[in-house]
Amino acid sequence: MSPNRRSAAGTGRSTGGEGPSAAELGGLPWELPHCFLGLEEEASAFESSGAVVLPVPYEATTSWRHGTRDGPRAIVEASRFIELYDQELGGSPAVVGVHTLPALALTREGPREALEELESSYRTLLGTAGDRFLVMLGGEHSISAAAIRAQASVRGERVTVLQLDAHADLRAEHEGTAYSHACAMRRVLDVADVVGVGIRGISEEEVEVARGSDAVHLIYADDMRPDDAWMDEALERLVDPVYLTFDVDYLDPALMPSTGTPEPGGGDWYETLRFLRRVFQERDVVACDVVELAPTPGLHAPDFLVAKLVYKLIGYRFDGEAEAP
Repeated sequence: MSPNRRSAAGTGRSTGGEGPSAAELGGLPWELPHCFLGLEEEASAFESSGAVVLPVPYEATTSWRHGTRDGPRAIVEASRFIELYDQELGGSPAVVGVHTLPALALTREGPREALEELESSYRTLLGTAGDRFLVMLGGEHSISAAAIRAQASVRGERVTVLQLDAHADLRAEHEGTAYSHACAMRRVLDVADVVGVGIRGISEEEVEVARGSDAVHLIYADDMRPDDAWMDEALERLVDPVYLTFDVDYLDPALMPSTGTPEPGGGDWYETLRFLRRVFQERDVVACDVVELAPTPGLHAPDFLVAKLVYKLIGYRFDGEAEAP
């Protein structure tokens, strides 16, 4: 077992002979903690962590297959079995410390009320987190708008959103609400520019919005096939600070079947990692979210893939600070 993992409980006070001491309890074969990466308390304390994981199991407006409310829990559970050493980065990114917050239980009064509550909560968290790297786990994609708006508000400036997604999410409203997952990027155009990558499911309305707005630049999935020129195109459009939102349906359904609205085609694993590493090396990525995992009972590979992706994002953010073997 990795030395970064908890292998024993080592907290508590001596009971003066009335019960087991902390040292006695410490020798028992406890399971890994139910936090991101299963890190021991010392490695996951908020005060000493460089990254903070915020689960938001919110689901209210999904269009087809449901289950994104179970995504954050599945990601955290799968992450407990990831190898902490990353051979690409030559170290263990977990040494920067990764704290996992309790899941936010948003109001059920309605989508608007829930996202307003999330935006307020996210602003409060930013005030406490300082320069820690905040990673939000969804839940449906509508939650991204609240986080992006909070980032722009706290920073007092426009941000650039790098959106990896199969869908543009630029609808004015969808199925009776302007706070749908299909409207997430439309909700932020007054405070952010959006660079959408991997788009391959889009309505005529969204095409017109993109064509008519200087705040939107879309890179379609079929334009990514010939070579890597799309990576340069995307990077040229990204202006600091950058907020990364990763809808897992960006990936090819062969890799990521566990999502509500899969689209044929999409990114592959290594191509996507090459791009993301460049983004973190060349731009100031201040926060991110990973959304729209809808776990499939009995099929755990997609859960592990997303957990590994989140760990990769943390690794790229703190590249150079990982521990060498």
